[in-house]
Amino acid sequence: MESQAKGEGAVWAIGMMSGTSCDGVDAALIHTDGSSIDDFGPTLTLPYDGAFRARVQSCFGGKGPVAAVERELTERHAEAVRQLLSLAKREKSEIAIVGFHGQTIHHAPARRQTVQIGDGGLLAKLTGIDVVNDFRSADVQAGGQGAPLAPVYHLARAQGFPKPLAVLNLGGVGNVTWISEDGALLAFDTGPANALLDDWALRHTGKPVDVGGALAASGQASSAALAKLKSDPYFALPAPKSLDRQDFKALADAALGGLGPAEGAATLVAFTAWSVAESLRQFPEAPREWLVCGGGRHNPAIMRALRALLRCPVRAADEVGWNGDALEAQAFAFMAVRSLRGLPLSFPGTTGVPKPMPGGRLHRA
Repeated sequence: MESQAKGEGAVWAIGMMSGTSCDGVDAALIHTDGSSIDDFGPTLTLPYDGAFRARVQSCFGGKGPVAAVERELTERHAEAVRQLLSLAKREKSEIAIVGFHGQTIHHAPARRQTVQIGDGGLLAKLTGIDVVNDFRSADVQAGGQGAPLAPVYHLARAQGFPKPLAVLNLGGVGNVTWISEDGALLAFDTGPANALLDDWALRHTGKPVDVGGALAASGQASSAALAKLKSDPYFALPAPKSLDRQDFKALADAALGGLGPAEGAATLVAFTAWSVAESLRQFPEAPREWLVCGGGRHNPAIMRALRALLRCPVRAADEVGWNGDALEAQAFAFMAVRSLRGLPLSFPGTTGVPKPMPGGRLHRA
């Protein structure tokens, strides 16, 4: 990682992430200089109620009540900051920066488009702390994928681990960071993770997730439906590459039509695991271990399927002392400090951008 200029020491930073699963706001506090992390504060999650989750999802594609949802989303993030400061027993004056990812409602990097709603200026005003948001636009405008962005944080956390190492995040969409022995990075979205399964579970059980993987575990995957899902041309594309949460929705609706609840859930779990295993074809060398973070690691059916296909150690990130639920929020705290200091957030191997790119937009409180 980069060395810091003299006098640029570590600061306390808050990071917040509302991912493609649309399940809530994750917030985390870390102490960092933007190159390494020397202390961790508390973390929290503020879940979205079903009504707000539905309003967020109604904005996908840039339609619906975007302005009203953006304001409410920002206010919910401000509440997360207030609660995190209380939990940490810290004053806002002790926090140098808030990294505010916002909520992705549209992602089409081939058209140089990516939209994350969330009002950085309003959040700075509501919290009294400087805010960095809009992390992806500069990368996309420069021809990059704009995602994934967490690899630079994964690299900072992976010091001392045997390599090559794969860090897999299973949110609404899956993404992987491959780290070589010399610290080179390759990263890309693998395919669906929880989004299709969550939507399926909500439709068939009334619950927003397949709790404990029970629905999927009670069924058998449909080989015919799985073959249709595997046919998506995305999997033949070279890395780096990225996805919108909705990219597989039409294909999945067509492939799963007529399947029962358990059979459909089992098919989606098999599809997620297969798409992760397909990523091995992109790596220069097979990883020695996979560390899994994000909500998908809580689904035993997904973890069993991954272990069966990857045939090497697959561990939840928590098993090595990482907070698998807060890792992405921590990453945006880390990137906010990097943004303040003009350090790159994305690289040719992580987003396909032509050269290492800084990013983010600063809002003063």
